[in-house]
Amino acid sequence: MSTYDISAAVPVTSTYRLQLRPGFTLVDAVGTVDRLARTGVGALYLSPILQAAPGSDHGYDVVDPTRISAELGGEEAFAALAAKAHEAGMAVVVDIVPNHMSVARPDANPWWWDVLERGRASAYARCFDIDFDTGPIPIPVLGDDGDGGRAALADLRIVDGSIAYHDKHYPIAPGTHTPGEDVATVHERQHYRLVSWRRGDSELTYRRFFDVSELAAVRVEDPGVFEAVHAEILRQADLGRVDGLRIDHVDGLTDPGGYLRTLAARFPGWIVVEKILAPGEEIPRSWPVAGTTGYDALRVTGGVFTSPSGEADLTTLAADQGVEVDVVTVDAHARHAAATDLLAAEVRRICALVPPRPPRDGRTLDAVAWERRRDAVVELLCAFDVYRSYLPEGEAAWTRAVETATHRRPDLETHLEVIDDRVRAHPRGELARRLQQTSGMVVAMGTENTAFYRATRFVALNEVGGDPADFAVAPEEFHTDAALREAHTPHTMTALSTHDTKRSEDVRARLAALSEVAEGFTEAVRRWTDRCALPEPSLNLLGWQTLVGAWPIDADRLTDHLLKAAREARLGTSWIAPEPDFEDRVRAWPGRVLGDRALLGEVLSVVGSIREAGWSNALGQKAAQLLGPGVPDVYQGTELWDLSLVDPDNRRPVDHALREEILERLESGWRPPIDDTGAAKLHLVRTCLRARRDLDPRGYLPLEASGPAARHALAFARTSRGAAHPDLAVVATRLPLTLDDAGGWAGTVLPLPSGPGTWTDLLTDREIAPTSVDGLTAPPLADLLDHYPVAVLRRR
Repeated sequence: MSTYDISAAVPVTSTYRLQLRPGFTLVDAVGTVDRLARTGVGALYLSPILQAAPGSDHGYDVVDPTRISAELGGEEAFAALAAKAHEAGMAVVVDIVPNHMSVARPDANPWWWDVLERGRASAYARCFDIDFDTGPIPIPVLGDDGDGGRAALADLRIVDGSIAYHDKHYPIAPGTHTPGEDVATVHERQHYRLVSWRRGDSELTYRRFFDVSELAAVRVEDPGVFEAVHAEILRQADLGRVDGLRIDHVDGLTDPGGYLRTLAARFPGWIVVEKILAPGEEIPRSWPVAGTTGYDALRVTGGVFTSPSGEADLTTLAADQGVEVDVVTVDAHARHAAATDLLAAEVRRICALVPPRPPRDGRTLDAVAWERRRDAVVELLCAFDVYRSYLPEGEAAWTRAVETATHRRPDLETHLEVIDDRVRAHPRGELARRLQQTSGMVVAMGTENTAFYRATRFVALNEVGGDPADFAVAPEEFHTDAALREAHTPHTMTALSTHDTKRSEDVRARLAALSEVAEGFTEAVRRWTDRCALPEPSLNLLGWQTLVGAWPIDADRLTDHLLKAAREARLGTSWIAPEPDFEDRVRAWPGRVLGDRALLGEVLSVVGSIREAGWSNALGQKAAQLLGPGVPDVYQGTELWDLSLVDPDNRRPVDHALREEILERLESGWRPPIDDTGAAKLHLVRTCLRARRDLDPRGYLPLEASGPAARHALAFARTSRGAAHPDLAVVATRLPLTLDDAGGWAGTVLPLPSGPGTWTDLLTDREIAPTSVDGLTAPPLADLLDHYPVAVLRRR
């Protein structure tokens, strides 16, 4: 159980995520407050608000943590937004980024500029994780036409007292420049070296965020650095403007637990961490946080609406098309590529810490020993079944990783023993720290960013925290997961869509409907592929699923998604080495499909056959999320149908005026049909959010339908604060296409919890007739779900 204490925090019952950017600022956000409060939202949940890099459209590239972004409106705008939200009865939750800062534009980041100017002597040198002993800091920005960037050095200029490379400027250390002196000579005297962009993955000497050289890691484990990074956001909290914090990428920190304990001592509000949990994993119980940002809940909530009957057909299609269906194999290859190629600099730094250090004379025997040591480090980094271990707490995860690595590579056993012995002897030492930090990078970059774009037999499963090998979730697993969440982290966040999901909740809901008609869909994909295939098998399967799942989609959006997927998969092309011919074929594909009337007609026929089932799944999983245990988040815009894909597609502008117009109609008593407008989803979201404000965080009770179609009902009850009996019940339809094929509900009933009072469906305002089975009210599901595929029942 978490050590989080709700009594110390402003209650957060639900959140609504707003993506701030120069086109939608803190000032603009004020205009949403009234509508969100009327919808029932418990807290505004803001993307990062501190000063980010010039032109940033997401805020995770902070350049100055000491002030609120001027482009977003500055402190005055944030103060006005917080006051407006509090006046409306909503809390304010802010996303913060303690792990890294943007160094893409050194002149925009005063800390990084000072480090480049003064080197180890800089007052800010302690802020970044830099190996100064290796010499000048490599800055991988120079163009490279195969000459290692040497020709690009001729483009350096001295402009306004700095070294300029095109539009980027770099400082000149005091006393290292005489007017008229050659720029190359001045460059050689600096504490940094501008080098080829290709050298970043292998030669970088500062820790970064994953493989992004423009994001330098920050050492918040240093008390002084912690204070500097958090001073402004804590000041805002002290002023009463911040009630909750979302901590970005907590696994990238040196000591996540220590960091969180320091933070919680200074900030008594609601804290959730972006922490990717493997299925069955829990956050360390010593962490003083409410929980995670909800990817773990996303897996089970979406999975329970997926039909296991589709697995065989989709697996056969993938295998026949040449797509690897052994997810473990795909994952292992992708992780090894991430560790050996993209994270070579990080691996090299870890190897240097493994005793004994290799000699520097380049002898062959020592080179071989160094290579074996590197292989052992790589194998260990790839062997974790969770993102990272937290030594000395959670030693079991470390032990499993060592055992797995030794089993896979028994020839490296001696080297792995040396690493294991040193880490166990010094669990807080630098070797242990860097191994644990880097294992999370390997999982993220290998599994999520690569394998999830390669193992594409059914892309609805390929989300952060998911397991593509686990095809569907049974209702029993859903209820067990909900009960555990309620018992251990009742105030954790739950999510269905986030700024990091590869597909929105409604795309995945429609794809879940495909799992019920997999045989017909796979036959169609074979025909379509014969007629118009993408140039790589895994991308081809992803392309057809994306087209069906996200329709209507235009050629530009589809092209952008396919190119990102192809580059992430690194099959046929990549970000580092793009293949023009391959990418031109990808760019041509959307136009070919959309321009082939017969082919597009077949695609639209499939979309039409599952559209209503997708809507049913979308409403069902939303009701389960919004009224299940935890604190549900509504990602911006998803209160209506939202068919967004991976970022930046999911950061497109939201039509807030349309949502206000529909909300006003709902407030007048309109009960909308389920149609393309998505008004039915907003009706559900409003109903659920308003109902959950009174719920006790505990009191989850699974309900079981009775009758021939019982497995098609997902139902549970909740209890309001102060109530003696469960007084809220939720029921959603599972596998609606299979249900229809079997003849519908056919006498299936839902026994409701006993107790005084009469049940009313809040979605339809209908009172439930007092039928009785063994003394319980048990409405027929055919009657209860005749208008909507979900019901939200309140006992009055």
